[in-house]
Amino acid sequence: MEVQETRVQTDRVLTIPNILSMARLVGVPLFLWLILRPEFGGPKSDGWALLVLALSGISDYLDGKLARRWNQISSLGRLLDPAADRLYILSTLVGLTWREILPLWLTLVLLAREAVLLVMVGILRRHGYPPPQVNFLGKAATFNLMYAFPLLLLSDGSGWIASLAAVFGWAFAGWGTTLYWWAGVLYVVQVRRLVRADATAD
Repeated sequence: MEVQETRVQTDRVLTIPNILSMARLVGVPLFLWLILRPEFGGPKSDGWALLVLALSGISDYLDGKLARRWNQISSLGRLLDPAADRLYILSTLVGLTWREILPLWLTLVLLAREAVLLVMVGILRRHGYPPPQVNFLGKAATFNLMYAFPLLLLSDGSGWIASLAAVFGWAFAGWGTTLYWWAGVLYVVQVRRLVRADATAD
């Protein structure tokens, strides 16, 4: 089901929600550097990486909530929010796969979904449509994955906390991956309907 937004949209750039989204984007290279430091001979900085990821999750929640509450929904915000989500997922996939915490097959499954979505966006642009809005399933998938990744990072250790983190991390990863592809299938269906409607109109 597509999330419908009935509030007034603004063209303002410097709004609090947009600034939060921009801060999330700045945190992407910082997070990737922190998670990969041990691979290049540096100290393990997983705690700091988890903190950056947690702050990203908080800002992701706040920017949408504040945009709706303060009527600051903007065209830029509609681009920044999903872009930040995807970049965090991509950087986490790179970091965790590089460190062999995530298996390569799972990374490829998630990246394949992104490739499908890029093709759909290209088709929409060719027909004069903007990129599809984030739907409920897409957001749910992102939240599941954003819970899964820090838990899996935490599982890269020893003791009962690491063992517990692995159990819950893989549970969230399974749900997130399933929902991620489900949302992708809905995007494909949506694009097909739009393209068929255009063909009928012609």
